[in-house]
Amino acid sequence: MKIAWLYHDFMDLYGDKGNIMVLQKRCEDRGIPCQVDKIGIGDETDLCDYDLIFLGGGADKEQLQLIPDLMARRENIRKAMDEGTFALLICGGYQLFGEYYIAADGTKIDGLGFHSYYTDTGKAGARCIGNIVIEAQLDGRTTEIMGFENHGGQTCHVTHPLGKVIKGCGNSFDAGFEGYLDDHMLGTYIHGPLLPKNPDVADFVIVKAMQKRNPSFRLEDLKPLDDSVAQLAREQVRRKLGLTE
Repeated sequence: MKIAWLYHDFMDLYGDKGNIMVLQKRCEDRGIPCQVDKIGIGDETDLCDYDLIFLGGGADKEQLQLIPDLMARRENIRKAMDEGTFALLICGGYQLFGEYYIAADGTKIDGLGFHSYYTDTGKAGARCIGNIVIEAQLDGRTTEIMGFENHGGQTCHVTHPLGKVIKGCGNSFDAGFEGYLDDHMLGTYIHGPLLPKNPDVADFVIVKAMQKRNPSFRLEDLKPLDDSVAQLAREQVRRKLGLTE
């Protein structure tokens, strides 16, 4: 499996690199070769060669710096996704695949425009912050996803949300839903990072990436792993949020 880690030196807010570490480890434990290439500003590469594109979160300043390079890659990213490359996008990365993002100072940052959602800024500096739990359907399997959200951006007009909010805010204060999911990408505001507490999501992403070269690959083809540590962390979050029975 080949992963393109876009802008690793700019978009790594709240430990997003932990998502890459989890993907590498879960592949390694199953004997699946996993190559991670860090793609920075100005690096020439064809993203169609990759099975997974990963883009983490960053502050407004960092996002503004990388926009010209990201826009120059627009058609290559679209082509890669059309050919089966899956994208995992966290916070700022998620925002940048939409129409636009309004920064805290009012600056409008154009996105790639792959989807009709857009992101405004929270009024008077208001932020969605704290632990979050959502219920999602990943390839027909009901999955509880949890982590931490911290975003001023309010993402609206999301046509295919990742999941329904159980605790927390989600895409915006009153959205009731969080993230975006379709056959080409998973976008979310969940940091923490996302994958250590959510092994089901990690395996979902691995399967999606593997399907580029092997369309018949399924979750059942993955060797089961010991996820007891992740389960303990999940139980602690549920107790803290009052979700235990």
